[in-house]
Amino acid sequence: MGKLVLYGVEASPPVRACKMTLAALGLQYEYKLVNLLAREQMSKEYTLKNPQHTVPMLEDDGKCIWDSHAIISYLVRKYGKNDELYPKDYHKRAVVDQRLHFESGVLFHGCVRNIAFPVLQYNETEVPRTKIDAVYEVYNFLEAFLGTQTYLCGNNMTIADFSVVSSVSSLVGLAAIEQQRYPKLSAWMERMEKLPDYQSNNGNGAQMLIDMLSAKITKIV
Repeated sequence: MGKLVLYGVEASPPVRACKMTLAALGLQYEYKLVNLLAREQMSKEYTLKNPQHTVPMLEDDGKCIWDSHAIISYLVRKYGKNDELYPKDYHKRAVVDQRLHFESGVLFHGCVRNIAFPVLQYNETEVPRTKIDAVYEVYNFLEAFLGTQTYLCGNNMTIADFSVVSSVSSLVGLAAIEQQRYPKLSAWMERMEKLPDYQSNNGNGAQMLIDMLSAKITKIV
């Protein structure tokens, strides 16, 4: 196996999804922090590896991949002892892919980034109520996805669970998951939080992002 290097920042949900996947596969890797405020991602060295200059980025024996969804599926296909985290069965894989696309387009970009970017990048202090409503709409979908299942794609955990929990755990500071309203989602969150090293791989970073947003947001309007 070549040397694995993950580039990222702790507060980033996509980075944390990669860390959870690496941990689930039992893979050793080097973790390199990228100082986004110092614009290290814009350095010539970094942009040669990743022209989109984003985090996370995975370097595997000199070959680079970016976008967390591409990274985590690649890791399971190459290093997984079995296909449980990303099934080869066409239908099961399609369900996982659907959840990943949902996390990417609806949950992360439609909720996390839609709230965090103007606050952190432009120092906006007010968040429109419609953006919080969008988070609760996502919770409704996730509650429906879970149905009678233990995890988002069935009774086995997949990379979709890592991807989704990285974003959901970053939003609970603004939109709490009420157990009575979302019993399945609440139970799933508790289940994910019991994973070995959950706190170091996801929980601490999620709290970091929550704290960053809380320090700037003055009200929901």
